[in-house]
Amino acid sequence: MPNSENDIAANDKPRLASRLFRGGVRLGLTVSVIAVAAGTVYFGASELSRRANAVPAPDAAAVTPVSVTPIRQESSYLVDRVFIGQVEPKRAADISFELNGTLSDIMVDEGDEVDRGQLLATLDIALLEVERDRLTASRDAIAAQLVFAQKTVKRNAKLIEQGFTSQARLDEAIALQDELLSKMGELDAALRDVTVRIEKSSIKAPFAGRITTRHVDGGETLRSGDLVLGMVEIVSPQVRIGIPLDIDPALLSDVQIEIAGESFHAQLDTLRPDIDPLTRTRTAVFDLKDGLRVTFGQTARVHINDPVESDGTWVPTTSLKEGSRGQWTLLVADTQKTVRVATVEVLHAENERVFVRGEFPEGTVLIDQGPQRVTVGQHVAFDSQK
Repeated sequence: MPNSENDIAANDKPRLASRLFRGGVRLGLTVSVIAVAAGTVYFGASELSRRANAVPAPDAAAVTPVSVTPIRQESSYLVDRVFIGQVEPKRAADISFELNGTLSDIMVDEGDEVDRGQLLATLDIALLEVERDRLTASRDAIAAQLVFAQKTVKRNAKLIEQGFTSQARLDEAIALQDELLSKMGELDAALRDVTVRIEKSSIKAPFAGRITTRHVDGGETLRSGDLVLGMVEIVSPQVRIGIPLDIDPALLSDVQIEIAGESFHAQLDTLRPDIDPLTRTRTAVFDLKDGLRVTFGQTARVHINDPVESDGTWVPTTSLKEGSRGQWTLLVADTQKTVRVATVEVLHAENERVFVRGEFPEGTVLIDQGPQRVTVGQHVAFDSQK
């Protein structure tokens, strides 16, 4: 048995040696491959580094210039409130006769301008003239009788002093004189009545203005109060507008009124103390200055600047951006000229600007033009500061 074990050990030695040799060969090949790969990587990296160093470095990116505006906090803003009314004349009149009669003549037509006191229309006064002539003749007859009665009284008074007549004759003369005086007064009153009726048989313009309507053509038999003409005063047009109760009356004293795209200066003439039951507003009447070219009945809009107390700042509409969840944002720049985003609340909007409320640190400026050209965190240069 010992000899057999020695023989086996002797036979294993060559095989062990062969295994060790093959292992050493494989190890050497592995090391060689790794060395070659490492050399290749090294020389490749060196070549890339050399080529990179050979390319000139790019210029630094330019800083984007932006237009900015200082943020000015204000304690209030004005709301332009507009209320609608109508242009109307300062005075208007529907003209008619006070008496019954037949229309004799009408001297004006629609659209005519008339002066104050100008004759507009007349009634037929033939019967009144006959009545006036009759009363005048009766008065003349009574006047002649009165002259004789007065002389008789004087004569009888002297005769009584001389004792040639009685007191009864003097009393009769005085009674006749008084009766004639009464008749004279009655005739004078009748003549004044006829004169007034003749005067009222003609219509004169109560003020300077323009004829707007003509209801008759001439020859009609009219009753008292039947409309003949309509006219308006054109010297100083007015505007009548309903004003809500929350408007301070002090804001109405001096306003701008827009009519057909043209603006007119106006002053408050009166503010009625009562409330319109339909509109729940107070009626304000404004006098237009230099408003002679407006047309009565046109729609008028009064602009009232109503102050609202609230802290905030005005920003251009173009600088406002819609954020998430319905919020509004602005792009601002801090003291380091770095773009930041500011969340704001819109309180009032106009055509080209909005009044917003937000928190702005000291020194923050608003990027008022081209906010889409920059992003949050970007460093910028101030192109202009208004």
